[in-house]
Amino acid sequence: MVFKTGEIERNTEQLRESISEKISLAESKLEVITTKIRQSQAEVDKLAQKQISNSAKVRNIKENTSEFTAVDVRDAYDEALEAQQRLFVMRGQMDKFRSEQVHLQELIMQLQDMNGYLTKTPLLEGGETELDAAEFVESVIKAQELERKRLSNAMHDGPAQALSNFILQVEIAQRLFDIDLDQARDELDALKATASATFTKVRDFIFELRPMMLDDLGLTPTLRHYFDAFKEQNEIEVHFTASGTERRLESYLEIMIFRAVQELVSNAARHSQASSVRAHIDTNEDRVAVDVEDDGQGFNEEQALGNSMGIKVIKERVDILNGEFNIDTAIGQGTRIGFTIPLATEGQDVFA
Repeated sequence: MVFKTGEIERNTEQLRESISEKISLAESKLEVITTKIRQSQAEVDKLAQKQISNSAKVRNIKENTSEFTAVDVRDAYDEALEAQQRLFVMRGQMDKFRSEQVHLQELIMQLQDMNGYLTKTPLLEGGETELDAAEFVESVIKAQELERKRLSNAMHDGPAQALSNFILQVEIAQRLFDIDLDQARDELDALKATASATFTKVRDFIFELRPMMLDDLGLTPTLRHYFDAFKEQNEIEVHFTASGTERRLESYLEIMIFRAVQELVSNAARHSQASSVRAHIDTNEDRVAVDVEDDGQGFNEEQALGNSMGIKVIKERVDILNGEFNIDTAIGQGTRIGFTIPLATEGQDVFA
């Protein structure tokens, strides 16, 4: 799409209005979340007091066992464990609310910064351009929203939930030591397995957020590690190859390519019902080429670019970098997506 100067100004104003609307919506959501946090905190405080009372009751039973029947002991422990579980659930819910609160606060700041920039600076300068910047900015915001939501859910359903269960198992094991040593040992064995699984989940989650080895070792070694881990976690064959000159790229290029490959491979596993995925990267002095192919169910190309926010953002980022993006797919025939990005040499600008 080609914009003249007047059209650019109108689109810039429309984008400012759209961003202002998103800020208002985010602020409304933030107010709701803040209220939920206050309510949840009150419930947590109430449950914490109940837990203290239950713990005192259990201690009294342990110190004066002869004064209580077996039913009294069982009921006291059941009530204490039920309260403990409710407390863990509420704390997990609060963690999720707080994570969403932080996310909304960051989003509002980003949108406000963007609006401030657009107020001071024209969105695009010059007579005409082939880049629909307003649509691109909006798609990036939507992609960020989807990714943050996915990570928030993954954090709550994965490491946060695992840690809550871990603490609960510790509590159970502590109480069993006074009742049944054999069962307490079994609980400790289960606790060890839980700790190991939780450590793996946390490590994988950190890698999802930002693979540190990308900064240390570069793109190709990080992709090899990613595919090795992907094979272990998914029932799908993955083949990764690299050719050309293995060298460091600009940091923004490495993270952009890594996230693109990550998105394409995940799509193949989650949505395309593929049984195998092949990925290849070729790097030389003046360009890097990436190719991801799967044997899944395929899709309609126009619908994919219209409905898949991930693929759409990848294409737009490749376009900004003056690269080439290609999709070869059809219903029932698998999918092959490739893109090529020029690399700046000394004295050149990849955005030129």
